[in-house]
Amino acid sequence: MKIAVMGGTGLIGSQVVTILNGAGHEAVPYSLTNGVNLITGEGLDTALKGAEVVVNLTNSPTFDDASPAFFRTSMDNLLAAAAREEVGHAVILSIVGVDQVPELVYYQAKTLQEKILEAGPVPYSIVRATQFFEFVDAVLSWTSDENTVRLPDTPVQPMASADVSAAVAEVSMGEPLNGIRNVGGPEVFTLDELGRVALAAKGDKRTVVLDHTAGMFAAVKGDVLIAPPGAVLASTTFREWLAARAS
Repeated sequence: MKIAVMGGTGLIGSQVVTILNGAGHEAVPYSLTNGVNLITGEGLDTALKGAEVVVNLTNSPTFDDASPAFFRTSMDNLLAAAAREEVGHAVILSIVGVDQVPELVYYQAKTLQEKILEAGPVPYSIVRATQFFEFVDAVLSWTSDENTVRLPDTPVQPMASADVSAAVAEVSMGEPLNGIRNVGGPEVFTLDELGRVALAAKGDKRTVVLDHTAGMFAAVKGDVLIAPPGAVLASTTFREWLAARAS
């Protein structure tokens, strides 16, 4: 089965391509580097010719007010091309709880992406994942200085990108869900607790200070970023992932 993977050279996309090819499929990565542009539509028809599935793992270059336009244009172009080429299944990666955080424009944009897919002409699947272990360092950097890291106590349930990729690949090889599959990590942390674990693993002596206003995730209310009932939970823990990365 030919599977076209948009954004197939990124963190998740490259792993999805490897998994799919290892399972005997013909997974082809597409990106700007090989002439496929979801914003202009350039190269899309050629990329999707003969494909039975398209997986869209492209992301907005910014998290700001420009992100809704990126997802609207890219999804409109992708779905139009997929319909022309009679692709039978379109898959996207989204975020657990994405439609419950209207305070964040990027989450609004990802919700828009989901809605465009749901209303489109192609049978679809949405994989919603919790935050990635790989992004923890970036989250810490947003509100840190040489002595402290300020973080809210927002509950999170992070997971390894390898587990996210496996979930996306599994859905891509199956029949369209015409719905959502939620996936998450095996453990729930508050974000400040997660920061302490991450710093300790690196021998970083900075202090994590609880700050309910710090960073993007301060806008998240309650436990909406926690995997809901019925979600598929991965097995890799954060400490296991940290140990593997250190080695």
